[in-house]
Amino acid sequence: MSQILANSPKHCAKQGLNIDKHYKKLLYAFSTVLLSILSLVFLIWLILHPTKPEFSLKDVDVYQLNISGPHLLNSSIQFTLLSKNPNKKVGVYYDELRVFATYKDQQITSDTSLPPFYQGHEDSNLLTASLVGGGLPVASSFGYEMGRDQTAGKMALSMKMNGKLRWKVGTWVSGRYRININCIAIMPFGRGMAFGPLSSKQGYECSTVV
Repeated sequence: MSQILANSPKHCAKQGLNIDKHYKKLLYAFSTVLLSILSLVFLIWLILHPTKPEFSLKDVDVYQLNISGPHLLNSSIQFTLLSKNPNKKVGVYYDELRVFATYKDQQITSDTSLPPFYQGHEDSNLLTASLVGGGLPVASSFGYEMGRDQTAGKMALSMKMNGKLRWKVGTWVSGRYRININCIAIMPFGRGMAFGPLSSKQGYECSTVV
């Protein structure tokens, strides 16, 4: 006669309890390692304390800015922007950069994309873009406001750049953060644009929001 071996309910309960303890130990170990890694990354972040990039507008040339048809604007602008990473131990990746110009709180050019790039420790880069707007609709008061600036002999033009950045510390790269840059150039603005482009070669500091 064969012998049938069976575990008692008490024995099964003990076995189930051992399995639960085993999983709890694994979960505890995994949580401890993950927390340690996150704490180390956060500690490095606090020690390095990355400073947001610095931007300044080097020059702006306005080749065309006139109204044609019923409240339609044509524009052609070229500008150069200086970008600087002030950090000694943190690099910066720039992604999805788009630039455009505004005047009287209205966008006067189409968006232009810039290629992504990496900026090393304390490096600087010159960014140049040509912006064009053809038949862009503007407010009915735009022509009047532009005429007032021509009479005053100067205008305030805003060059804006939006995109995303990532911080790089050693081999670690952060997630993406939004970055918004706004540069305002005060330029001479008379009624003689036909004799040449409007130019500004002064350096203007830009406001940067990360």
